[in-house]
Amino acid sequence: MTATLATDPPTTGTTPHPRRWAAAAVMMVAALMDLLDVTIVNVAIPSIGRDLGASESALQWIVSAYLLGFAATLIVAGHLGDRYGRKVLFLTGTAGFGLASLGCGIAQSPGRLVAARAVQGVMAALLMPQVLGSLRTLFQGKERGAAFGMYGAVAGFASAIGLLLGGVLTDADLFGLGWRSVFLVNLPVAAATFVAGLFLVPATRERSAGRPDVLGSLVLAASLVAVVLPLVQGRANGWPLWGWICVAAGVSALVGLAVVEGRRRSHTTVPLLPSRAFRLPAFSVGVVVQLLFALGMQGFFLVFAIWLQGSEGYTPMQAGVVTVAFSVGGFLTAPVADRLAVRFGRLVLVAGSLMMAGGFAWVWSAVAASSERHTGAWPLVPGLVVAGAGLGFLVVPLVNVVLSAVPADIAGGASGIFSTAQQFGGALGAALIGTVFFDHASSGPTEALSAAMPWVAAGFALCAVLCLALPRRAALQPE
Repeated sequence: MTATLATDPPTTGTTPHPRRWAAAAVMMVAALMDLLDVTIVNVAIPSIGRDLGASESALQWIVSAYLLGFAATLIVAGHLGDRYGRKVLFLTGTAGFGLASLGCGIAQSPGRLVAARAVQGVMAALLMPQVLGSLRTLFQGKERGAAFGMYGAVAGFASAIGLLLGGVLTDADLFGLGWRSVFLVNLPVAAATFVAGLFLVPATRERSAGRPDVLGSLVLAASLVAVVLPLVQGRANGWPLWGWICVAAGVSALVGLAVVEGRRRSHTTVPLLPSRAFRLPAFSVGVVVQLLFALGMQGFFLVFAIWLQGSEGYTPMQAGVVTVAFSVGGFLTAPVADRLAVRFGRLVLVAGSLMMAGGFAWVWSAVAASSERHTGAWPLVPGLVVAGAGLGFLVVPLVNVVLSAVPADIAGGASGIFSTAQQFGGALGAALIGTVFFDHASSGPTEALSAAMPWVAAGFALCAVLCLALPRRAALQPE
């Protein structure tokens, strides 16, 4: 498909849009704001729980609601931007994200905070596909590679500092706001980005884009919620029968949606779940690996932050500083991961998965060995660095390796499914790993973390096994 500017002069290989780099800078700031909110709240969770009197399931929902809103809206938001114009969706998402952040910052009850977090996730999903779609349209050739490289750096930067920034803001207690500043800091950023976007971001769309499947997107959203809801609420309610029925209905609805879209003969509606992609074993396995990765990561950092502050007596900022060791590991391997994947293919991903499993097993053993005393940070650092290094080898080349087996005409839709799997996996991680942790919390935070960590390590070990079914080599020139 050829993308052209809808209201500005056409962009060609010889006449690129004059404001393309300014527009990219504005969109990168918005993307950074959204990406930070995936993790920035984690170290503030204990403070939120004490201040609002939140239950254990409410703490899980504060993380899961954002990721569920993101996952449920992401694919259809990308299709809406392609068809009706990305600038409008970008500005709507930016403004909505700022307002939802305000709602989070002034929330006086756990329920209101969870609702505002869900809206935050929806608005982030409106915004993010427009950034990537606009970059594809505005840049060509080497400039496109540089622009996407900038986006990758922003994404890595956000992952690295999200937990640290959340701790700093919570500890700083600016104007007596405490944890609320974690959300309210988005207001000036969103306002400035919205104004700059009005003037600097050009209106783009895909002239040949099909009609978005709105009904299918509603089924997708309901299905994801139906799976996560009983997993979060089940423990507090004694795992009732309705919960298992709800999970089964959610999974059945997802499978049914994929089947119906696979049989649809309409060429004007864009399928949410392209069945051609799922018929490829490499793609299906890759989606599961992406989901398991996000499940382990979000689950770990939720319970790890609670343990550091509840058992070790760390402040939110100190808890954030400990996680820097994980980010250091990622920065060591991320720059070379793609090049190694082109040469060694899936073996790089297998190595990354095993390093993450081994690193988290190290953390588990360090915690378990100190059940009678405080662990301290240093015994945890080697495991966190190794797990972070594995992250670079697993996540950076994963999409490139998997999409090497996907036809080019459905690569865009396949990428959208990968992003959705990541967000949904994160929501599942907060639900499942959080449930295991809180189920043992009566024995103390250390015993609870010791019970949860085997599930984290086992998830990444399973990723290593599944990666053996991926293509042997990555694509030579990933977009």
